[in-house]
Amino acid sequence: MRVLIADDHDLLRDTLELWFRQENITVTPARDLPSALAEVAKADPFDLILLDYGMPGMNGLEGLKIALTSGRNARVALMSGIAPREVAEQALEMGAAGFLPKTLPAKSLVNAVRFMAMGEKYAPIDFMTAATEAAPVNALAEKLSPRELQVLQGLCAGKANKEIARDLGIQEPTVKLHMKTLYRKIGVNNRTQAAMTAKEAGLF
Repeated sequence: MRVLIADDHDLLRDTLELWFRQENITVTPARDLPSALAEVAKADPFDLILLDYGMPGMNGLEGLKIALTSGRNARVALMSGIAPREVAEQALEMGAAGFLPKTLPAKSLVNAVRFMAMGEKYAPIDFMTAATEAAPVNALAEKLSPRELQVLQGLCAGKANKEIARDLGIQEPTVKLHMKTLYRKIGVNNRTQAAMTAKEAGLF
């Protein structure tokens, strides 16, 4: 079995590669979508292409669409540590072989990859159902949209707009727009006040 793993985090990519090689799965690594597509073009067809949702070049689900078109009939799956259930559902509807949360145990992830490479679709039931119930009861959170909450979480983690945009697969101006809106909704004027308000409310 031949698998392409595309992820911009070296440690995660190297760890996944180690796990798969121990299971006699041949791995080709890439650090962004253009590199992944270059590997697809020059090598024999892969059994599965595994793409990180938030890596450079993806631009959200647009990258999945490109990979499905240019993958030379390989099955394509997404993995992410931050994408919500709605993204997973959209990816599957577009024709993705599956969606893998990065919280999956190593053995489960390897089994899922084998499952998808054999022609099946995979998305962990606990992830798909838990997200349905994930609407926060926090009074502050109820004022914000899911995307604004994700932006606020990135802000509270000390990330720059560019990092938040990359993590969420959106453009940096869109992050700025979400910030402006959430500032107004929670009654603050800047990043520091937003982070303090969120932490005081026990949001993150």
